[in-house]
Amino acid sequence: MINSWIYLRAMVFYLYLVLKIMKYSVRLEIEDLRIDIEIDDEFSPNTAHSFLKSLPFSVDLNVWGEEIYSSSSPVTISEENAKSPVDLNDVAYWPTGKAICLFYGPTPISERGEIIPTSPVNVIGKIISRDKSVLGFADGKRGTFRLHS
Repeated sequence: MINSWIYLRAMVFYLYLVLKIMKYSVRLEIEDLRIDIEIDDEFSPNTAHSFLKSLPFSVDLNVWGEEIYSSSSPVTISEENAKSPVDLNDVAYWPTGKAICLFYGPTPISERGEIIPTSPVNVIGKIISRDKSVLGFADGKRGTFRLHS
């Protein structure tokens, strides 16, 4: 009976460790502006880990509707639980263009009440700094993603 109890507790602890979602604080720096994002491995763990292993890296930024997307990043992962539409403030990786995408709101192809990327994306986190004024500043700028403590 005691051995069964110990085994059960060990299995519960193991499942807790395996299923625990890891969260990482990352910052996108655009000149003097800072955007805080939280990366987690809940939906696309391989993509999130590849993103984190690539840090720090710099990319050119573009704005499309209320989405900021990067030029080609060092992340090279195919679709992993890719989805469309996405949720407000999602951070995602677009496998087709190797781009990192920050969804502050709808894109030009979005339908009412939805945020639709160009094609399905791997969601890797959430925008924490939700000030949309960055949309008027980021286009054509260079940005650096780095781990933030």
